Amino acid sequence: MELRQLEYFVAVAEESSFTRAAERVHVAQPGVSAQIRRLERELGHDLLDRSGRTVTLTEVGAAVLPLARTALASVEAARRTVEEMAGLVRGVVRVGMVVSCGIMDLPELLSSFHSRHPGVEITLVEANSDALISSLVDGGLDFALIGYAGAAPDGLATLVLADEPLVAAVAASDPWCGRESVSVAELLERGLISLPPGTGLRGALDEACGARRPRIAFEASAPPMVITLARRGLGPAVLASSMAEELHAVRITDPVPRSRLAFAWRAAGPRSPAARALVELAKNQVTAQ
Repeated sequence: MELRQLEYFVAVAEESSFTRAAERVHVAQPGVSAQIRRLERELGHDLLDRSGRTVTLTEVGAAVLPLARTALASVEAARRTVEEMAGLVRGVVRVGMVVSCGIMDLPELLSSFHSRHPGVEITLVEANSDALISSLVDGGLDFALIGYAGAAPDGLATLVLADEPLVAAVAASDPWCGRESVSVAELLERGLISLPPGTGLRGALDEACGARRPRIAFEASAPPMVITLARRGLGPAVLASSMAEELHAVRITDPVPRSRLAFAWRAAGPRSPAARALVELAKNQVTAQ
């Protein structure tokens, strides 16, 4: 008894036709008929009644059909298990992260993953959140650390690590140093220091400003430079509250802009076994903190 014989038998039983079954399994009809005849001779009973306009199951065939389906399902499960194990031995996982993010130690996560799965190749790129999100959606990346404002990006599942309000961070010499809060309308009157478009922080700022565009006097690609420029008294830096420890943080109100930092992957689930293993490790690591 061969697996292909069981496969052909199930196909004919489900299609009630040798012709349609042959098309389904991509084999010429005589080949399908011959293999089922051999199966019937081996079992010593007819499995199919060929006397009518459509092919039907005999009593023996009806009893054998669920067993044949179970056998084929078991073989497929074994094949998937082997593929999963092979993927964790020889797989590749492509990871992205926002530029200069120190809130979550992604290298530590990757180190932990590597110790568990040393045969998996890991690639890491830094980019702005918009580029990372696009790469996740189109399959260029498996997993990323991103920043965003508002709801989770379409097509992605996220594990939020930080959800913070933005502040206007100023030096001691700034006119706002004695203030506890400023409105978005007041923010729009100043030349600001900000990260570039495409970052989560800038997205939160732009969203809070609505139809009006903030006036950006200085734009830097990473938070450390934004902080340095603000510390030199060049204006308010728009940052997440946790980034403003070296400066005076002024709350922004009416509305309160918020930015999220999260692990993200395709909502349908990562495609490779290695990427799925990394997602599970990230979930466990965050839950344990």
